[in-house]
Amino acid sequence: MKADIFLGIDMGSTGLKAVAFEAGTGATLAASGSAMPYRHLPGGGCELRADAIDAALMQALRGVAEQLGPRTAQLRALCCTGHGAGLYALDERGGLLAERAVASTDQRAAGRARRLAQQYGDALYQEVGCRPWAGQPSLVAAELFGAEGGGQQVIRRLLFAKDYLGFLLSGEIATDASDASTAGLLSLEAGTWSGLAFEAAGLAALMPGALPPIVPTGTVIGHLLPARAAACGLPAGLPIAMGAIDLLASLSAVGAVKSGHAVAVFGTWCVNAVVAPEHEPKPEVGAIVRYGPAASRLYLENSPSSMANVAWLARTLQFDDAAAAVDGAMSVPLGAEGLRFLPFINGGGVAAGAAAGFIGLKGHHGRAHMARAVIDGVAALHAWHLKRLAARGLGVPGRVAALGGGARDPRLVRLLADFMGHPVERCGDDETGARGAAGYAAMSQGACADEVLPVRCVAEAPDAATLQAHAAFYSEFEMLIGNMAPVFGQMAGRAP
Repeated sequence: MKADIFLGIDMGSTGLKAVAFEAGTGATLAASGSAMPYRHLPGGGCELRADAIDAALMQALRGVAEQLGPRTAQLRALCCTGHGAGLYALDERGGLLAERAVASTDQRAAGRARRLAQQYGDALYQEVGCRPWAGQPSLVAAELFGAEGGGQQVIRRLLFAKDYLGFLLSGEIATDASDASTAGLLSLEAGTWSGLAFEAAGLAALMPGALPPIVPTGTVIGHLLPARAAACGLPAGLPIAMGAIDLLASLSAVGAVKSGHAVAVFGTWCVNAVVAPEHEPKPEVGAIVRYGPAASRLYLENSPSSMANVAWLARTLQFDDAAAAVDGAMSVPLGAEGLRFLPFINGGGVAAGAAAGFIGLKGHHGRAHMARAVIDGVAALHAWHLKRLAARGLGVPGRVAALGGGARDPRLVRLLADFMGHPVERCGDDETGARGAAGYAAMSQGACADEVLPVRCVAEAPDAATLQAHAAFYSEFEMLIGNMAPVFGQMAGRAP
C-alpha cells in the first residue's frame, strides 16, 4: 500500500511554492513554484497584483499534480502558510481591493507608524506584543485608504497571505492566532482581536464585520472547490486545513516549537525567534506572539531586511544572482578591508528610521568588497538579534537553527556560527515552510506531524582559528549600529 501524501503551500516574500511530502519517510515527492512579481513603487511601496497570485498558485498546483501523476489519489489534505502582515483586503465582490495585495516590506506607512508609536507604543506593546510598524495591515489600510476620511469602509474583509490562498481554493474565510498576533492585532491576554490596535490606527469601524473568525491551526476549514480541482488536477473535495504564519510553520517543521531552541530565518526579513513559556513582566524584544497555547509565546527579534539586502546588491551591482553575489563576497576577507554596510535596505528593528548604507568606502574598494560588506552585515544583524533573545533568557543556550533561502548556502550559516561562537544547524536544503504547512494538513487528519514528516538538519561549526577576529568584527558592528541611532533619527525626521 502506498503512503499518504500531504501538500504544503508556502507564499513567501519573494515566491510561491507547493510541495508534496510522503507520510512516514517525510520525503519530498513533488515541488513546483515560481517567483512572485512584486512591484516596487515610489515612497517605499511594494505590491502584488491579484491575478499574479492566482496564476502562481494554480501553476504551482498543476506542477505538483503533473509530477505526482497517479499518486494524486494518495493526497489526503493540503494546507497553506505565508508571510505575515502586509494587506490582503477584500472588496464587496470578494476580490482583492484595488486588485492588489501589499507586502509586509511596504514602507509607505512608516511616518504614521512613528507618530503612533509616540502616542500608543508602550500601551500597544503590553496589549498586543509589538509597537506600531510600517507593514502592519492596520497601518497600511489606514495609509492607503484614508482612515481619517473613512476610506477604509471599502474594506469588507481583512485577511493574511495564507488565508487569501485558502479563500481562493475553498471559498472559506478564516485565520489563526499566529498571523493575527504577528500583525499586532491580537490581544495577548484574551486571544481575541484587539480593539486598542484598531482604534489606534483609526480603524475601529472595521472590527464588527471585516475581521475573520480565528480558528485553531490544524483544523479543516473547507474543501478544494470543484472548479479549482479541475483546473489544477488535484482531487475535488480535498480537505484544506488552517495553517499558521510561515515562521511558526518552519519552527514546527524542524522541531523548534517543542525543543525551544532559537531559529534564524535568512529570508527577505531578518527573522529570529524562540518559542518559550509566557514571561511576565514582558521581556523587551521586537515582538511577542500568541500562537495557540495560552501559556506559550513566540518571541521575535527581527528587521525587515536580511536577504533583501543581498537581492538589492545583486540587482544594483549586476551580479548574475544572489549566489553570484555571495561568491564575489567570499573572494574578499572578513571585514572587506575596512568597508562596512548597514544592512537595513527595507528598514530595521535596531533603531527608529534605520536605513542602509556603506561606511568606510574608499577608492580601492570594488564590487567584491561591497558584496563582502553586505554579507558580513546580514550575518552580523542576525547574530545581534539572536544575542538579544539569549540575553533575555529566551531559548536553549548554544542552540540555533538557520532556515530560509539564505540558509541553503553553508557559507552564510558558517559565518553566523562564527559570530555566535557555537555551531548552527542548517536546514536550508529543505522547504521548511511548506513542510510545516503539510504537517498541519496531517494534523487535520489525525496524524502526528513529527512522526509522519521527519526532517534532518546538519550542523555548521565555527572556525576556531578565526573566532577572535569574528568576535572583534561583531563587537564593532554592535557599536556601529548603536552610534548610528541618532543619525537614523535625524534622517527619518526629514522624510516626508
